[in-house]
Amino acid sequence: MHPAFVTEREKMRPSEMISSICWGLLPLSNLALAQFPPEPEGIKVLRSKFDNNVTISYKEVYFPNSLSKVLLGKCLETDIDPNKQTDICETTPGVHSYAGYVNLPPGSLADLGEANDYPINTFFWFFEARKDPLNAPLSIWMNGGPGSSSMLGLFVENGPCFVNPDSNSTYLSDWSWNNEVNMLYLDQPVQVGLSYDGLQNVTLDLLEGDVTLQQNSTFLVGTYPTRESNRTALGTENAAIALWHFAQTWFQEFPGYHPNDSRISIATESYGGRYGPAFAAFFEEQNQRIENGTWYAAHLRSVEGEQYVINLDTLLIINGCIDRPTQWPGYPMMAFNNTYGIESVNETIHEQMLDALYRDGGCLDQIEDCRAISVIYDPENIGLNATVNQVCQEAENFCSTEVRGPYLLYSGRNYYDIATLDPDPFPAPFYQGYLNQPHVQAALGVPLNWTQSNGAVSSAFRSIGDYVRPGWIEDLAYLLENGIKVTLAYGDRDYACNWYGGELLSLAINYTHTADFHAAGYEDIQTNTSYVGGQVRQYGNLSFSRVYQAGHEIPSYQPETAYRIFMRALFNQDIATGEQSTGGEGETYSTTGPSDTLAITNEPPAQPVQFCYTLDAGSTCTEAELERLSEGSAIVDHFILVDCNSTQLFPDVVGASNVTDGACGDAMGYGIYPAGNGTGGSPGGNGTVSPGNGTVGPSATPSPYTGGAGALQVPLLVALGCLGVAVL
Repeated sequence: MHPAFVTEREKMRPSEMISSICWGLLPLSNLALAQFPPEPEGIKVLRSKFDNNVTISYKEVYFPNSLSKVLLGKCLETDIDPNKQTDICETTPGVHSYAGYVNLPPGSLADLGEANDYPINTFFWFFEARKDPLNAPLSIWMNGGPGSSSMLGLFVENGPCFVNPDSNSTYLSDWSWNNEVNMLYLDQPVQVGLSYDGLQNVTLDLLEGDVTLQQNSTFLVGTYPTRESNRTALGTENAAIALWHFAQTWFQEFPGYHPNDSRISIATESYGGRYGPAFAAFFEEQNQRIENGTWYAAHLRSVEGEQYVINLDTLLIINGCIDRPTQWPGYPMMAFNNTYGIESVNETIHEQMLDALYRDGGCLDQIEDCRAISVIYDPENIGLNATVNQVCQEAENFCSTEVRGPYLLYSGRNYYDIATLDPDPFPAPFYQGYLNQPHVQAALGVPLNWTQSNGAVSSAFRSIGDYVRPGWIEDLAYLLENGIKVTLAYGDRDYACNWYGGELLSLAINYTHTADFHAAGYEDIQTNTSYVGGQVRQYGNLSFSRVYQAGHEIPSYQPETAYRIFMRALFNQDIATGEQSTGGEGETYSTTGPSDTLAITNEPPAQPVQFCYTLDAGSTCTEAELERLSEGSAIVDHFILVDCNSTQLFPDVVGASNVTDGACGDAMGYGIYPAGNGTGGSPGGNGTVSPGNGTVGPSATPSPYTGGAGALQVPLLVALGCLGVAVL
């Protein structure tokens, strides 16, 4: 199998055995629950006043009380039932959420030069701010992949709620980003998550993995997008065009959004390291054309209503893979010489990784070749030239296999958290069952089953070598030159898009204040009065943060620190303390301190107790558990394989009386996930904030760690290509 093909939380377990059943098990996480969704009811459909073929279809997920009329405005007063309530995620009294679609017909993108002969139905879930929504700014959230649903971010990172281990109920998050900001979660591009081009009923053979259009009561059935790679965005730049059309419709015409604060930010993660810069830069380019009167001349045809200026404020990127050649050197460093003292590969393998990176004809040379021809034959990076596509795709495949791949092949450690061994069930996977519960589907008004990752989308991006294309780092410079804040944050336990590469990226942004940013030193991130959450370098509108004891999804591991970074950036406060203003006139704010943080080391956390969640079998189950599932000998309750580990972790869900194997997992002597409040817990070390109750962990700064863990050299055949999804 190819170690390049893996995406957010979709990495398969390393085993030859998996290759024969991976399509039978992993699709449980992608084509989840054996049912068709109920027929959507209570949907409001608004036709655009600018184009009768464009519609917004939506429903209010939560009508809490009589405040509805005040917050919604006059346009929907007659539709409000002040007594209607639900238990769908955001249950804070007086706070509204809306779910729905912006529906663009075929040909909608032609004015910007993109041909789409398929409809684009983009799913959104909008949460009002818990505090003063009319005067709160708005932030868009998007996960990466490419092809990963933003419901990952909503339910395990920064949304209003977490899902309990029963996969059927939720509890509120104290550190939800909608505390003070209106949050708009998007599944994009089309076919991702709950977004769709067309709908088809399919049957899935749970063991063989065959997907057909024939129905059979013994197989898993559901409704899904077409899963055709020619019916989605062909790379990041094409996705930007579709999102801009979504934004023009939603921000002008969605009736539940009428703020006094027009600021709009974009927060994203992982492959969002391309999405964020490209989308924000594209939006700003259109803004300037609209404002200077050249918008009509720059486009193929004029469309009424497409002249809304999107007031961009901040771009936040969490553990973003942004610019390949700049960040690739971080992988050998993270694998062999990280600040946790974990030598995940031996010196020989480390040297091989470096050789593949720097040798003549190696990774960096191949990327240079890709970029040299792309700027000539496909300067807009939209996949126009087959030769460019092939050269760029081959460069990405080589680099992924030879530079990053050895960690996946030999370490036995988690791709998104070097401190834990595979399989690692964190962040808690329970949202995957929740989103396909009938009552949740009905509340959201969705006509299809939810999917975490769509292989057709990642295949489309991979087919043009989108990963190694140029322009993302230049987009960041463009945003900074135009007064838009750029906030970069990296968890220092993530391997996938690691902080070494992130720091190199931050220093490589070439803009007016590059020298000033380099001169700024690192300061503590004072998460609260008792805990330092990391280190930050900041000059004016640009900041780079290293967050302690956090893997790929910082808000899952360190929710309070992530919350502070996000809020301080949006509200023009310094990232380090939140006490100094970074806006307005006067001297530009700058941090002071050492020029790097390599001397700050931490101790790896205790290993979490492993459990197998069948809807995410590829990431949570051991080889033995996968074999039991394949044979039909496993007992599964609420999608959790019942064994000694799971009954200890979730006694109220699976029950101790169900244990039949009589053996606990190898990790039972280590720390376990807290289960009392229903959270999947956090495997973080010192200072970890539990997402279950929002309380602060130990008050000490993470303890220095100077020793080295023994290298774990276990040659494994990593079955990563089962879905054909591409790696970050």
